[in-house]
Amino acid sequence: MSNSHLFMISGFPRAPLKNGIGRYIGQLKRITIKFCKTHGDSKGMREFIESELIDFTRNNSGVVVYVKPRRHRSPSLTAEYLNGNTEYINCHNFSKEEVYKWLNLLINRSGKDVMRYRKLWHTDNPSIQGIWTPYTFRNPSLNLTSFPIEGFNGPKCSKPTATEQLIELFKKQEKKRKS
Repeated sequence: MSNSHLFMISGFPRAPLKNGIGRYIGQLKRITIKFCKTHGDSKGMREFIESELIDFTRNNSGVVVYVKPRRHRSPSLTAEYLNGNTEYINCHNFSKEEVYKWLNLLINRSGKDVMRYRKLWHTDNPSIQGIWTPYTFRNPSLNLTSFPIEGFNGPKCSKPTATEQLIELFKKQEKKRKS
């Protein structure tokens, strides 16, 4: 088993600069697509560039896309984010679908380093009262009561319950059938 998890950064999930509260700003600034025009390793990348790149750039107009042909080198994707982080993906023998999936992943990421979460939830304003649950302000005597309670429809409620209404409708239908 690897001990790489021991060296991973731990923290709490946070949106960059409260992104999405007012409006959403995509965090990917630029992406560089590098490929070889002749080598077989770049076949999927070339197919993606020929068939999907124009639609991809139209759908993601906030991202600058650079296409760099390089001779006799493995294809790659290099993503640069607004926070200054850079991510590199080697696309050796990728199909055009795999290239598209990786590009979508890079666009949807925040650019922050992958981290291990300390807790499943976090708040910037902790409460001394503890975590709210649906049973926080319930009457403790409800724990000792066996339900249904006869005539318990709330204060001054003269309406019949849904169950009582269904029973009444059933009885009316039975009377119609018999007559």
